[in-house]
Amino acid sequence: MTSIDQKLASLSINLPTPSQAVANYVPYAVVENMVVISGQLPMKDGEVAFKGKVGQDLSLEEGQAAARQCAINILAHLKVACGGDLGRVKRCVRLGGFVNCGPDYTDQPKVINGASDLMVDVFGDSGRHARAAVGVNALPLGAAVEVEATFLIIEP
Repeated sequence: MTSIDQKLASLSINLPTPSQAVANYVPYAVVENMVVISGQLPMKDGEVAFKGKVGQDLSLEEGQAAARQCAINILAHLKVACGGDLGRVKRCVRLGGFVNCGPDYTDQPKVINGASDLMVDVFGDSGRHARAAVGVNALPLGAAVEVEATFLIIEP
């Protein structure tokens, strides 16, 4: 068990089996020492765990929980991309977060902190990243949040 796996266990996180792509794209792409993870929804047990608009249907805290679930799903794909060894992750480079919200909602950065905080909790300083957090009027399957990611990894 790697130190990252131990960290996940200490956070009571069991990575799910990564979902398959539902359209004409791949869940992740590895290019040399970079891994780009396609946008992940807050899926849990095959269902969207958080649906609706943050700030209307869901609280800020529920939006943060949705972003955290997206980050867990990102880590599941990342582990596969790294051949099962999250110890190969050198750095989380960037997160892009999309928040399903109304036109006057402005707490998107606070929502996406749910994903950002998890990356720092798991990878420490190597989990600090550049980021975008934007509001959108709708997301696939009515999801509250979607998060994409880019990581720098060590060659096997």
